[in-house]
Amino acid sequence: MRDVNVSEITKNIKEMCIEANHFLSEDMKKVFKNAVDSEESPLGKQVLNQLNENLSIAASDMIPICQDTGMAVIFINVGQEVHFTGGDITDAINEGVREGYVEGYLRKSVVSDPLIRENTKDNTPAVIHYSIVPGDKVEITVAPKGFGSENMSRVFMLKPADGIEGVKNAILTAVKDAGPNACPPMVVGVGIGGTFEKCAILAKRALTRNLEEKSDIEYVRNLESEMLEKINKLGIGPGGLGGTQTALAVNIETYPTHIAGLPVAVNICCHVNRHVKRVL
Repeated sequence: MRDVNVSEITKNIKEMCIEANHFLSEDMKKVFKNAVDSEESPLGKQVLNQLNENLSIAASDMIPICQDTGMAVIFINVGQEVHFTGGDITDAINEGVREGYVEGYLRKSVVSDPLIRENTKDNTPAVIHYSIVPGDKVEITVAPKGFGSENMSRVFMLKPADGIEGVKNAILTAVKDAGPNACPPMVVGVGIGGTFEKCAILAKRALTRNLEEKSDIEYVRNLESEMLEKINKLGIGPGGLGGTQTALAVNIETYPTHIAGLPVAVNICCHVNRHVKRVL
């Protein structure tokens, strides 16, 4: 058994909230550069170059990449041999988010009730997804999610008979409906299978997968490639102003499901797709 004081969780999440909102991850930098090089539309290339300049200024001057610094989404994989000490783990996570957003001068966008809508003034609480895994490590992923793109996300409860063509149509429908509102070029996370809520979590987690890592499943790899190509033929383009680079990547995760269902979630993210991962 390994003891981990929750103060370490707080410290790291604070740093990760600040890092994610100021610096593009290495995998995103690579696909973004590829998009700049590949864009065929002069206007689209101009938009991408402006976005690239914004990313450089944000990193050098420690200014948030986007004014919407998102709602903090935390994936935490806890080794079953880990014993947390010093307090409650959920409180520690939220304290890390609070410190990161307050001390990092990041915009506070969370309201305490979805209808009363009073701002919590520290961007808490976070949305936290816990998983218990083998080992004695704690893996934390912080993914601040802006709501321009979040609002464009969809869940489709397909029939099994819809099959893979139905899945393709669902993905394209979500992207077409999103249009310029998701701040393209976008990253498209897709969850297939499970239940209503499981496919949505899969889609969210898919956005945090390193874009250089391919799926272990052959048909999923092929589907990711095919959908990226089809999305980029829609002509939405950077900033929604037309072009060949509507999406930077499509990441798909799957899970077993019921014989009567085929749930599909499409979680769209803007061109920054913020995510930071650490292992403690």
